[in-house]
Amino acid sequence: MEKTNVFVTQRTFSNVQEERQYRKEMLTAGFRIFGRFGFSNGNAGHISARDPQYKDCFWVNPLGVHFSDITVSDLVLVNNKNEIVEGKHDRINIAAFAIHNEVHEARPDVVAAAHSHSRYGMAWSTLGKLLQPSTQNDCAFYEDHALFNDFRGVVKDNSEGKRIAAALGEKKAIILKNHGIMTVGQSVESAVWWFIQMEEACQIQMLAAAAGTIQPIPHEQAEITRNQIGREAVGHNSFYTIWNRLSKLEPALD
Repeated sequence: MEKTNVFVTQRTFSNVQEERQYRKEMLTAGFRIFGRFGFSNGNAGHISARDPQYKDCFWVNPLGVHFSDITVSDLVLVNNKNEIVEGKHDRINIAAFAIHNEVHEARPDVVAAAHSHSRYGMAWSTLGKLLQPSTQNDCAFYEDHALFNDFRGVVKDNSEGKRIAAALGEKKAIILKNHGIMTVGQSVESAVWWFIQMEEACQIQMLAAAAGTIQPIPHEQAEITRNQIGREAVGHNSFYTIWNRLSKLEPALD
C-alpha cells in the first residue's frame, strides 16, 4: 500500500503567480476543513492569507458563502483601504477587514489568520481567561496565546482591530472574550491547524474542569513541550494529516 508522506517541507516557487495560486488553494482547503469540523456559523468567521506580491492585500472569503462551498475562484483580494481589487464577489464580512487588516499590518511575519465562531472557542471565551497547560497538546499555546478582554459587539471598525492586534502581540493565538478564538501562522496551513488545536484545547479543559480540578503541567515541562509541538513546522505539517485525507472526499478546489 502506498503511504502518503505528511511531513511536508515549506515549498519553493518559481514565480509569484505560482505561490499565489498555491496559497489560495490552501486557503480554500482551510475553509473546507472548517466546514467539515462544523466551524461555519452563518456569515460569521473568516480565514485570510496575505498576498505574496502585494503585501498590503489579503485573500479572504466572500460574504454569504458557506465554508464547505468555497472554491478558489470565490476568494476575494482586499487591500488595506477595504477595497476589493480582485474577485467575482463584491462583499466581505465587515469584521473580516477590521480584524485581519490590522493583524496583517501589525505582524509582517503572519501569512494567515483564522477566526470562527466555533462552539468550544466561544464557550471558553465567556470565562475571560487563558488556557492552562493541562495536556501535551495544549502546551502548544503555553505562554503563546493572549486574551482580548474588551468586547464591544460586532467588530465594525479598524480601531478595535488595532486593539486586537496589540493584544495578540507576537503570539500565535488569542482568546477574544465573549466572542471566540483566533490563530495566526507563517503559513495558511499552520494558522488552520492551530485553530483546530485551540478549539480542542477549549473543549478538553471544559470537560476536565467539569469532572474535577485541573492539574496543570509545571512550567518547565510545559515550556519544553511547547518548544517541541508549538513550532511553525509542526503546525504546517500537521495540517496535512487532515487535508491528505479530506482532499479525497472533497470536490475539486475550483
